[in-house]
Amino acid sequence: MSRKTGTDTARSLPRRRLIQSTVGVAATALAAPTILKFHGALAQDKPATLNVRSWGGVWLEALRRGVSGPFSEETGIGILHDLTEDYLTVIATMDAIEHGRRPSIHVNWNTTINATKLADSGMTEDLSDIAGIDALMPIARPDGFDGWPLVNTYSYVYALAYRDAAFPDGPPDSWQSMVAPQFRGRVALFDDGIGFFSSAQIAGGGTLEGIPNDMAPCWSFLERLRDNRPLLGEDPDLTEWLQNGDADVACAVTADARAARLNGAAVSWTLPRESAEYDTDAMLIPVGLPENELYWAKRYIERAISAEGQQTWCNGLGLPPVYPGLAPPPDLVGDPTYPAVEADFSRLLRIPTQIQVAHQDEWFARFQQIMGED
Repeated sequence: MSRKTGTDTARSLPRRRLIQSTVGVAATALAAPTILKFHGALAQDKPATLNVRSWGGVWLEALRRGVSGPFSEETGIGILHDLTEDYLTVIATMDAIEHGRRPSIHVNWNTTINATKLADSGMTEDLSDIAGIDALMPIARPDGFDGWPLVNTYSYVYALAYRDAAFPDGPPDSWQSMVAPQFRGRVALFDDGIGFFSSAQIAGGGTLEGIPNDMAPCWSFLERLRDNRPLLGEDPDLTEWLQNGDADVACAVTADARAARLNGAAVSWTLPRESAEYDTDAMLIPVGLPENELYWAKRYIERAISAEGQQTWCNGLGLPPVYPGLAPPPDLVGDPTYPAVEADFSRLLRIPTQIQVAHQDEWFARFQQIMGED
């Protein structure tokens, strides 16, 4: 779930960027007879396609299997997966709405931070009438809103990932391993520091409560990490570096480390003593769509948050769903980086979404400044 370039200092609120910065299209419309369970005039006035913003690679394949493919089979509506970079979609959507144009995206699958930026601007549709939305786990509800201008669709943990061969005596128990001299040039993390700020804050001797007003411990730890010459990249990069043995230890989304392991690499991950940060991705619908397209976009999200959709989609990513009571993949049962029930989140680190929206740009800039120094 590449998606960031690592060289664009003007980016707004990205978590991932794609190897392709152009639009990738994958239609899944079928010629088989349509089976409708929806009724009414809007249900009959179906668009030929819906445009869904997505990430590529394993992220797109999981979405196809769990959501897009079954939705097309059931409705006859084709799904075009738009692989435009996540933050660029936010900018384009804002520009379209501000100038009275119709948004090009029907369903925006994006980071919760990006989705919240649009919701804060009043540019997303209310999703409260989507069937099943009130039955989801509390983490599905967006921070800072009374209603549902977006819905969080799963969570993920930025875990301490490592190559087994680099730790023959057992898993590393601290983020301090990332600044150990023996791993100079063999440490990896995201190229804007996303997912690591709270962990660095704790590892640097600070507290979670010190974010955002007292982050000196975070910056101090990142300066130590800089001296270890870390590899900076995207989700696919982290997977590749762990898989090929270029990195021994990394701050990585568990899905990326798991992808390396599923590809045959001896790679594991752990929840260190300082804990690790978790976050969510979300779906939203921008305002300004024709009424019938809005109707069917809501039905798409309905599929995405259903038990069937979540089971296949989230298991395909190895990420915890927001639909309660679903079975995790067998290899993730009991994994502390796979929060399956609400109590599991209490042992993880969380920076409130609205704080991230307000400060993430400056954190990214500070990270790049630190890592860019000689």
